[in-house]
Amino acid sequence: MSARTKARKRALDVLFAAELRGETATEALDRAIAEGEGPTNDYTVVLVRGVEEHRTRIDEVLTEYAEGWTLQRMPAVDRNVLRLGVWELLYADDVPDGVAISEAMALVTDLSTDESPQFVNGVLGAVERNKATLA
Repeated sequence: MSARTKARKRALDVLFAAELRGETATEALDRAIAEGEGPTNDYTVVLVRGVEEHRTRIDEVLTEYAEGWTLQRMPAVDRNVLRLGVWELLYADDVPDGVAISEAMALVTDLSTDESPQFVNGVLGAVERNKATLA
């Protein structure tokens, strides 16, 4: 498993925990760091802070492209994987689009429902096709 793959998984853990605790992702990250459980890979910090910084726009994009699904209705893992994927598609210039999508697919394949990979692939594929108008 590559270092960035591990960083994405850890970022997902932070985003998911933040939701469960009712705190922002930045608060969850800062708490983990203060407790000595912070991420060992700097890319995790980049992902978490990036998603939090652009969360309003990311959630708008997800609301638009997740046809038939509200953010609240999505499984929490899917919602947060999609946030990571959209951030990488729209804001991470050093991550090829195909990598962002395949990494998101791998996360939901391992951690979510049987239907999740198809759903995540469809949403991120639509975002990728329209990304020139989204950022």
